[in-house]
Amino acid sequence: MADTKENILMAALHLFARDGYEAVSVSTIAGELGITKGALYKHYKNKRDIFDSIVERMYQIDARRSQEYEVPKKKYEFESKTYENISVNNIKNFTVSQFTFWSEDDFASNFRKMLTLEQYRNAEMAELYSNCITAGPVAYMEDIFRKMIKKGIFREADPKQLAIEFYAPLYLLVNISDWSNDKAKSIELLNNHIDRFIQYNAAETYERIKL
Repeated sequence: MADTKENILMAALHLFARDGYEAVSVSTIAGELGITKGALYKHYKNKRDIFDSIVERMYQIDARRSQEYEVPKKKYEFESKTYENISVNNIKNFTVSQFTFWSEDDFASNFRKMLTLEQYRNAEMAELYSNCITAGPVAYMEDIFRKMIKKGIFREADPKQLAIEFYAPLYLLVNISDWSNDKAKSIELLNNHIDRFIQYNAAETYERIKL
């Protein structure tokens, strides 16, 4: 029973990523699995129910990954204490792992592709794309850098500008990875970018500490 529900979820996500959410019907999903619509409805009420389950799964995965890499799960206004102990190494390790996650993880990469396809024809998808892929991560990093500046880890600067400069290469490399097989080179470039970013922006007092 659980396997069937999971198979429906993943089949739907793959179809949404390939053809777009609007173009895929319940009949298409059922046909992809060789089951009837009636069998599908035993697990999900409708296509929207499947989509909501996909989004909820994504948020759950994000929360687990944040905990694993010891970075904040939520924005500063909701989780200010977590921002106190975040380190440069936390950010570096989490950022590099995000590249692998968004480019190689089956669920995450297809979720990203689904939102990329639908963002121009569905306002809700556009908002999700912004929150998960573009403006959301930038705002998240802005909060982190603001706290790092306040703690004297980074020198004085506009935290939003820092967030854009830091995140843009990750975003670009993830998109390049859709058409490139050389992910090792992309990870090398990302690591170099992060090291240079830290070195350039570290406060003078912090530069004495080995990063």
